[in-house]
Amino acid sequence: MATHTLFFSPAILSKKYIILPRQLSLSSSAGQIAVSCGTQPQRCRNHGLRWRCLADKSQVELPHDGPHAPSSLGDADNPELNLPVKESNGNAHITTVVTTKEELEELITSITSKEESGAPITSNDESKEDSKLLKVKFSIVFVTAEAEPYSKTGGLADVCGSLPIALAARGHRVMVVLPRYLNGKSDKVYGNTVDLGKRTKVTCFGAEHEVAFFHEYRENVDWVFVDHPSFRRPGNPYGDSNGAFGDNQFRFTLLSYAACEAPLVLELGGFNYGEKCIFVANDWHAGLVPVLLGAKYRPFGVYKDARCIAVIHNIAHQGVEPATTYENLGLPPDWYGALEWVFPHWARKHALDKGEAVNILKGAIVTADRIITVSQGYSWEITTPEGGYGLDGLLASRKSVLDGIVNGIDVTDWDPATDKHIPFHYSIDDISGKALCKADLQRELGLPIKPATLLIGFIGRLDYQKGTDLVLSALPEIMQMDVQFVMLGSGNIAYEEWMRSAENTYKDKFRGWVGFNVPISHRITAGCDIIIMPSRFEPCGLNQLYAMRYGTVPVVHCTGGLRDTVETFNPFADEGRGSGTGWAFSPLTKERLLWALGLAVSTYRDHKPSWEGLMKRGMLKDFTWDTAASHYEQIFEWASIDKPYVQ
Repeated sequence: MATHTLFFSPAILSKKYIILPRQLSLSSSAGQIAVSCGTQPQRCRNHGLRWRCLADKSQVELPHDGPHAPSSLGDADNPELNLPVKESNGNAHITTVVTTKEELEELITSITSKEESGAPITSNDESKEDSKLLKVKFSIVFVTAEAEPYSKTGGLADVCGSLPIALAARGHRVMVVLPRYLNGKSDKVYGNTVDLGKRTKVTCFGAEHEVAFFHEYRENVDWVFVDHPSFRRPGNPYGDSNGAFGDNQFRFTLLSYAACEAPLVLELGGFNYGEKCIFVANDWHAGLVPVLLGAKYRPFGVYKDARCIAVIHNIAHQGVEPATTYENLGLPPDWYGALEWVFPHWARKHALDKGEAVNILKGAIVTADRIITVSQGYSWEITTPEGGYGLDGLLASRKSVLDGIVNGIDVTDWDPATDKHIPFHYSIDDISGKALCKADLQRELGLPIKPATLLIGFIGRLDYQKGTDLVLSALPEIMQMDVQFVMLGSGNIAYEEWMRSAENTYKDKFRGWVGFNVPISHRITAGCDIIIMPSRFEPCGLNQLYAMRYGTVPVVHCTGGLRDTVETFNPFADEGRGSGTGWAFSPLTKERLLWALGLAVSTYRDHKPSWEGLMKRGMLKDFTWDTAASHYEQIFEWASIDKPYVQ
């Protein structure tokens, strides 16, 4: 029995597919095979090889850098390097460096022609039918305005901080390009970054601007930070206490240009990403990326094999500026139509206002190869006049390439069995700790400890989108039920004052925490019986996902990602065992919210087995980033099959 170790050079790894016969499976009559790619761990991680069986689609990840990749082997590009056979107890250990496709084919023929066990070799037809596919994965470049833990204002940072790591874990080579914000408060998050020494010139806004690149390799992802003076100022990524920055169009134009240059000029781990990559442009801040590919690169033969996926996290933000700013973007004059935008008459400021503008998100929609939103429900809503914010017609025309993928959650940080922020741990196998968390939360908030009383939670911004006004109008009726209510959030000053007032009015039943506190949000999620989310629109939503993982039942408005992730309870389904994970009510009225809460209260009080079923079905749901990453992979494959939308 022989063990064959193959080292692939970058030359052969440039091939998209390498077919390996059945005899070279991880264990077979012809022996065992271990596959690596070069002698440098950095290279191995970047290429991320993986086996895939064509017959049943099962996958077994290959070793990236193991005991058969010692540094003493030298350069894997050396075609003369073939290590000798080592005999040990009758077993041969053969190590071979593979530098060309022809060498690989010869080696396969040599190995599979031997009948070490005396068994006949299968026919060519059988080999083809049961072949193994060794596939070089995608080179993916995320472009985003924020990513956790470096910068965060909302869900965009969660996605771009977690999804790239999940894709890298699945074998892809992944880069994330984002600004290097230096605001004087959170600068320490860039402590592990290094200046790559690369500078690139960006011609836009009537001048030539130099940007620098900083880099950190973390969790198998290349985090690339674009440095420019416009990113060094107090405040959050988009503004400060005085409002949005007036030069945001300029700042994110620089980001888009720099992101297009990064795969070409940055050598990360010894190799650049090259032209054949997939860009993932998130929201309007990266919306110029697909426009630049079509207008400034492909006409000169660059990025002709690249693809760009536009991801819409919140269509309400589109990057709209006056039409006169188009010439600042550095685009050819004949590309104005891609970004041209005209406001309807009712939205214009005065009678002489022509309503002419440029809309960067619109430019991304009409030039991207595919479009993704953060839930299936939201992908439909943005094609309607009610949810499209003026872009519904364009999005409906591209419905064939419009998909929705629900975001994942960090199941390490949000795990009731290990959560460091909650006083008692529990799991689906033993949920007794949840009642203890509830009692502890009631004690912490100064509420009477009543196990039989339903505890309602609300976590989110206090604004119109989140339906805070609906909660305000329904609160008197809610307080008449056998419930307690706790709210955590900040936002509109009037709502913050209302929360403080309500706490005084309903001393034994209501608590309001103005502000946001991560440990408290975890304790509310673990200690409450239900979480309410009466959002007017919710592209994806995360709190309902956290709640279900913690056995907390969500009551939500049936919209966007809430519709996709929360299944309304049906006590008669599954031969009386029930189905569903919560309640999704519609339309968005006070009466329907009270109806859903009334059902929740009666189920909690009178039907304990049904309530426990609701909790456990929610805890069983799979909302991991790995699941989301697998759906993104499918979109990448579809985009690669099609020709570039703009050639």
